[in-house]
Amino acid sequence: MATKIYKGSDNVNHPIHYMGKVEVIDYIEDKLTPEQFEGYLVGNVMKYMSRYQKKNGLEDLKKGSWYLNKLINTLEFREMKEERDEKQE
Repeated sequence: MATKIYKGSDNVNHPIHYMGKVEVIDYIEDKLTPEQFEGYLVGNVMKYMSRYQKKNGLEDLKKGSWYLNKLINTLEFREMKEERDEKQE
């Protein structure tokens, strides 16, 4: 079943079916441990990269890239926070 595309929607960054008061990715991150969330992100990168040729092509590559960038940003933020905490000790 194809996802309907609405004018102004973005299936990669803000899919219409996940729009609400709380971003689903933020809710998931809040409920998982840092290690679990990292695994969740890695799993999604693997999913989208491995299926792009047979499913949604470029859109899946963009989604995989989005999750990879989220993983990188999450790890950079975690590293920066740990360095800051070490300096305060």
